[in-house]
Amino acid sequence: MLQSLTSSSCVRLIRSNRSAWYFCFLLLGYVLYLLFGAVVFSSVELPYEDLLRQELRSIKRQFLQENECLSEEKLELFLSKALDASNYGVSILNNASANWNWDFTSSLFFASTVLSTTGYGHTAPLSDGGKAFCIIYSVIGIPFTLLFLTAVVQRIMVFSTRRPIMYVHTRWGLSKPLVALVHANLLAIVAVSCFFLIPAAIFSALEEDWNFLESFYFCFISLSTIGLGDYVPGEAFNQRFRELYKLGITVYLLLGLIAMLVVLETFCELQQLKQLRKMFYLKKEKPQDQLAIMEHDHLAFSSVDNVTSPPEEKAEPFVDVPVLTSPGGDDHMIR
Repeated sequence: MLQSLTSSSCVRLIRSNRSAWYFCFLLLGYVLYLLFGAVVFSSVELPYEDLLRQELRSIKRQFLQENECLSEEKLELFLSKALDASNYGVSILNNASANWNWDFTSSLFFASTVLSTTGYGHTAPLSDGGKAFCIIYSVIGIPFTLLFLTAVVQRIMVFSTRRPIMYVHTRWGLSKPLVALVHANLLAIVAVSCFFLIPAAIFSALEEDWNFLESFYFCFISLSTIGLGDYVPGEAFNQRFRELYKLGITVYLLLGLIAMLVVLETFCELQQLKQLRKMFYLKKEKPQDQLAIMEHDHLAFSSVDNVTSPPEEKAEPFVDVPVLTSPGGDDHMIR
């Protein structure tokens, strides 16, 4: 008996706090996913890092042996200066001296990466004035960009998602959730083809050192606003039509970001995902004080209506009885 009562109370407790339990499982799954990523990245990348470190030490040792007049301290100082400049996008190599990082098209490309929060990191402001302006520009520009993208996506969704789904639903009488699911998958396929596969093929043809995988990697890292900065197009030596190329990349990033937001919004409107999100959200409940105020107002209004409305008077029937008189006035019956 006690065991059954305990089990029933536990079941009631779980059912009453179902959203909290789902959220705990969600948090645990997210932490496990982070740990899984850390384990995979460490196991895959650590051997390559160790190999590169050994290779650099070997090259440095061989260089010092071939140039005995140069001390290791001076070489370290020179390499430190070169690496610091490289972090700001300035290279000491002869094949990179012709590319300027702050001409108009490069600055436009940098501004687009700042406002879209992509931030490749291959170019950064050098002066204190540039760093201060970057802060002010981002504080105003990032919310402005979010507002602009929200307005654009809201207008595109009407023609790309809502109207086609409603047309198919009313025209052929198919289930609206099913039509929305099929439409979302087709839209995702079109977006991947137009903004990942085709641009990756173009980048692999224009960039000499990029293969198709590296080009696809750049497209994904850019349009997902991760922006690692290890691959940046238009930075090769003697890049033909570099200004026009940078301008085209800027337009591609903006259009691709809008397309990704449209696809994400389309999937977020699916009935299946809405039900999934409700599992982890808190239920909206009206506060007790608000309910008390509403009940008090309802009672107050009802009492006012009862006071102000006049009492209904019963209508008494009125009969107009004609007066009977005789012409001579001597009718005994009438008297």
